[in-house]
Amino acid sequence: MKLAVLAYDGVFDSGISALLDVLDGANAMRGEIPQPPPAWQVSTVGFRRRVRTGAGHVISTLPIAEARAVDLLLVPALAERRPDALLAHASGPESAAVRRLVAEVRGRNVPVASACTGTFLLAESGVLDGRRATTSWWLAPVFRKRYPAVTLDESRMVSMSDGVLTAGAAFGHVDLALAVVRMSSPALADLVARYLVVDERPSQSAYTIPSALAQSDPTVAAFERWARTHLSEPISIPDAADALGVSERTLQRIVRRNLGVSPVRFIQDLRVEQATHLLRTTDLSLDAIARRVGYEHAHTLRVLLRQRTGSTAAELRAG
Repeated sequence: MKLAVLAYDGVFDSGISALLDVLDGANAMRGEIPQPPPAWQVSTVGFRRRVRTGAGHVISTLPIAEARAVDLLLVPALAERRPDALLAHASGPESAAVRRLVAEVRGRNVPVASACTGTFLLAESGVLDGRRATTSWWLAPVFRKRYPAVTLDESRMVSMSDGVLTAGAAFGHVDLALAVVRMSSPALADLVARYLVVDERPSQSAYTIPSALAQSDPTVAAFERWARTHLSEPISIPDAADALGVSERTLQRIVRRNLGVSPVRFIQDLRVEQATHLLRTTDLSLDAIARRVGYEHAHTLRVLLRQRTGSTAAELRAG
C-alpha cells in the first residue's frame, strides 16, 4: 500500500511526526505477528523540495506528483490554534494548492485522511460534504457553523465515511495512523499501540471542556453560566430561556446550532464534568455527589458517567 504524507508550510510538527513514526513502527514490527500485512510504502511529498513547519523546522520532500499515484493521502494538521486565523488560512490562497490536491485525489476515488485542524482543509476542499466527520472538540462550534453540509460528531476520536478518514485533536494523529494500520491488520495495530503505550481512545468526550465550547456564542455562554448556578436543582429549559430573555425555541436552536446537542444534553455534560471533578478532588460519597449535581439517585449519575466518559465512578476517583 502506497501512502503519501503531505508536508506544507506551517504544518503541525507533532502531527506529521506522529503519522510517520507510527507507520514506520508498524513496518518495523510486521515480523512480530503470525500473518503480517504487506509493508506500507510511505513517502513525504510537498509542493516544494523543502518546506518549513509551524515550529520552523525544514522538511525535505518528494515531488507532489508522487501523491497522484498512491492508495491513501494523509494531510497533517496546520499549526494554528486561533479559529479566525485557521479559517482564513484554510480558505485563503496559502492553502489553495492543498485544497486542489485533496479534491483531485479524492476525485479519483483515492481515500484521504486528516486530523485536528487539517480537517478544515478537507472540508474547504469539499470532500467532506454529505459525509460524517470529526475534528478537535474545541473547534467543533466553528467547524459546524462553517460547514453545515458535513455531519459532525466531535465526540469521536476517528471517523470513517465513504473513503474519508478524520480524527480529532492534535495527538489524534496517533489514533489516525493506528486506524490506517488497523485497516490492514488489527493485530499489528494493537502491537504498535502497546509499544507506544497508547490506550484505545474511541471518544473525545472525556476530554471535552463544556465551558470552552460555550464561548462560541454569547447566548450559549450565558446559558452555561446560568446552568452552573442551578446545577444542584431540577433545571427547567423554559426557566433558563426566560432568565436569558429569549424564547425556549430560540435557546434550543442556538445551543444546537453551536454545540450540536440539545440544552438538556449540554446540562448533562456540565453535570458529568462537575461530578468527575468532585470524584477526583473530594471524599464525598457518590450519593452526595449525585445530589450536588442535580440527581436524586446515584444510579442515574453512575450510568451517565459510564456513558459519557467510558469509565466507572470508581475508576474516575482512582484516576
